[in-house]
Amino acid sequence: MKLFSFWRSLATYRVRIALNLKGLTPEVVEVDLMKGHQRDPKFRAVNPMMAIPALIDGDGPALYESLAIIEYIDELHPKPPLLPADPRARARVRGLAQIVACDSHPLVVPRVREYLEKEFKLDEPARMKWCRHWIATALGALEEHLAGEKETGRFCQGDNVTLADICLASQTAGAKFFGVDTAPYPTVNRIAEACMKIDAFAKAHPLKQPGAPAAV
Repeated sequence: MKLFSFWRSLATYRVRIALNLKGLTPEVVEVDLMKGHQRDPKFRAVNPMMAIPALIDGDGPALYESLAIIEYIDELHPKPPLLPADPRARARVRGLAQIVACDSHPLVVPRVREYLEKEFKLDEPARMKWCRHWIATALGALEEHLAGEKETGRFCQGDNVTLADICLASQTAGAKFFGVDTAPYPTVNRIAEACMKIDAFAKAHPLKQPGAPAAV
């Protein structure tokens, strides 16, 4: 198993958490997004979208997109499960996860920030304002769901870690990177703190990866 990764990639952070929870240790191949390595022809052959993570597991083409990779890992290694058995609970978990992975995070990734700079001539403060807006929008939606719905427990869905918690952890890490105040989201913070007490989450954190600075 081979994981294409970069220390700061929040999507890869999600996959690392899942791998850790399952006790899996892939070979890690660094793709430095800040240096443009995702555009190298060799990596474009792995993932034409030029995005990470990507996962190679046995024969066949690479797998891509963090949620798809995590569900693949979960199906092959079902313990501990990352999705509930109940269909409605499973849909809720996926919905919470997608608030992060589909509605917020894709709007702040390097290729989007780069496009805002080159095509729309937005300076750094304007680009940061854009990123903070979309990060905070997702945090606000998560807080309303988690604080107001009876399904929330110690974690997003009851008292067991799910895909939703993996995505929530990546969102709060991203909020710190972009200087977003998370104080208005106490339920999100409570769950994030519970997650970070678990080794699988703590060891996967971007700042714990090779090449990461001591602080961001």
